Amino acid sequence: MAIDPRNPDATYLSFWREYHLCTLTTLRADGSPHVVPVGVTWEPAAGIARIITNKASRKVANILAGGPEGARVAVCQVATRRWATLEGRAVVRREPELIADAVRRYAERYERTPAFNPDRVLIEISVDRALGRG
Repeated sequence: MAIDPRNPDATYLSFWREYHLCTLTTLRADGSPHVVPVGVTWEPAAGIARIITNKASRKVANILAGGPEGARVAVCQVATRRWATLEGRAVVRREPELIADAVRRYAERYERTPAFNPDRVLIEISVDRALGRG
């Protein structure tokens, strides 16, 4: 079911605030999907989903391969019969203040602050499509 990504209903938004691990799907150079578990935070009003990760990860390399415009990605979470997917264009951000904000949001959703990582980057997804069933 299609959801307005800038104005999701309360049930859908609540699902994205619960503790759930997600998957991120990026595309490899050969077009095959690369799917990995991640923690995701989503700010519908800004249209942004955020993932913190290591700069040397395959998911970062796949996004960087998309060039300055970034790459199309999808993040998804599932809990029994409920599921939610956010799609959009991802870019890699290195600004310390944006990474710190993403870490704060991660700590809020996942109830733990990740250890300091000098190689941490932010995957920022401009969400343009949301799907799911609450």
